[in-house]
Amino acid sequence: MVPHGRAALSWWARFRGLLFRAPLASDGSEAMLIEPCASIHTFGMGYALDVVFVDKAGTVVRVHEGIRPWRACMQRGARSVIEFHAGAVQRLSIRPGDVLEWK
Repeated sequence: MVPHGRAALSWWARFRGLLFRAPLASDGSEAMLIEPCASIHTFGMGYALDVVFVDKAGTVVRVHEGIRPWRACMQRGARSVIEFHAGAVQRLSIRPGDVLEWK
């Protein structure tokens, strides 16, 4: 469970993402949901991210760990993305096939 979440649901919020914001907590206690979204980039980021791609049912379809700044990734079939500070996915034991719920 992640106690603190940010959601990027509007076009502008998705476009901005984590840019020009304080970094997510490195202990995995913070995450950002981006929806709808099937691709992300880390252009302009100052730290690496763990990225979880989720389908419309909330099932994790792919996990990318430690995406360094100035990279991009995408996942066909994803409906949303949850971004964490690098290392959080391993600490939280998130794997493909897990079902996640955002409240």
